[in-house]
Amino acid sequence: MVQFYEQWIDNDYNPFILFDLNGKIVMINQEAQYLLPQVGARELFDMASAYASMTFGFKTTLFDFRLGENSFYGITVGYLDDDNIGIKLYKKHVKRFVSFDESGEFVNIYSLLDLCISAVSISRKIAFKKDFDPTFPELKLQIEKFTQLVSKLLDSHQHSASITIKLAVKTGEYIKFNDKRYPIFLLSIEGSDRDAKKEHMIEQLAQGMNCVVYFKPKETVIYSPMICA
Repeated sequence: MVQFYEQWIDNDYNPFILFDLNGKIVMINQEAQYLLPQVGARELFDMASAYASMTFGFKTTLFDFRLGENSFYGITVGYLDDDNIGIKLYKKHVKRFVSFDESGEFVNIYSLLDLCISAVSISRKIAFKKDFDPTFPELKLQIEKFTQLVSKLLDSHQHSASITIKLAVKTGEYIKFNDKRYPIFLLSIEGSDRDAKKEHMIEQLAQGMNCVVYFKPKETVIYSPMICA
């Protein structure tokens, strides 16, 4: 039964960390492992100490806050003795990968993005700024679908005088499939204007491949697993 409880905690959607009295991690689940590179153990230990009950036991506090790139709506802090203190953070709902498809072809993603930019530049006078992580290996992508998605993203920002395109790896975040862990990369398209009417089409394209898309007033961000050679 103890092993079952440990596996349940490890697979919980919400981050959980157990500290000793000096702030050293005693136990941590998978979600908390994704969070730590963005926040750090000391900040989480200080939060646990600040929101702990005045006496032994458990205390839940509900409030909205952000840690790293994650949004939360509350925490539970518990301790039964002076040796250990645990903290559980309750994540707000976020979009998740609903499917995973390992099919595709290995391609240089820089060349693919340059191709999409060149196609847009033919008909529109837009100043493009590229902020690319230079260390990307060749990725396996569904090339036609991916270029359609990027082209639609650029098209939704077509009224911007300039567009910044960012390509980077999300530190500490992975998607697990068939006992393999794949890092996640992000592609951000940011301009002074964004056409919200194209959101539905972009969502449909993203759902047909390994992508999750987020819309902001002047930015669109997609996340996708890195399937490398």
